[in-house]
Amino acid sequence: MRVTIDGAALEVPDGGTILEAAGLAGAWVPTLCFDERLAPFGACRVCLVGVEGAPNPLPACTTVCRDGMRIDTSDATARRVAGAVVELVLSELASPPAAHTELARVAARLQVPERPRWTGATHPVRHELEHPYLTFRHELCISCGRCVRACDELQGAFALSATGRGFEANVGAGLDTGFLESTCVSCGACADTCPTEAISEHLLLSLADGVMAVPEA
Repeated sequence: MRVTIDGAALEVPDGGTILEAAGLAGAWVPTLCFDERLAPFGACRVCLVGVEGAPNPLPACTTVCRDGMRIDTSDATARRVAGAVVELVLSELASPPAAHTELARVAARLQVPERPRWTGATHPVRHELEHPYLTFRHELCISCGRCVRACDELQGAFALSATGRGFEANVGAGLDTGFLESTCVSCGACADTCPTEAISEHLLLSLADGVMAVPEA
């Protein structure tokens, strides 16, 4: 199957998505809810691209390529929407994500301002520290769903679940009773996939803060 991405024609396998095709072409498409190890979710709408003939931008992670499809990964409307989504996400955080996190890197690449134009309520600071290896900083959660899906799809532990709706949306362990009362097996898949380090390993968080000691469980 042949498609054109940013003016360059290439062959892609049948059933491949636009995001996969963009990767083959070396074209950058921003993502937040996507992890190549997980089934495409299409929730964040950051990976939008322009497609000739389509009335609106399409999500690259869930849209399957068609023969002859012409794709513009830097479509102005798609990038404007993606930037607005990321800026709204940042505006809800109590503090900006660390510069090395995936969210911060995507924001920088999309030229989203460090100080969002919109101000208002932010998520309250709440830390779970009782897990022997993991720290959960709820105020950095953007409800992308990656940790929940990694726990389910990669480990089969089903220890995490989405909680709340709208601005109150977050993630909880167990029946939102905490890690110690959940089926968590300490695999670290949730921390590994988190784009904001809302869930992170105690040691890595301590090193990032310049502290060598591991917090007590």
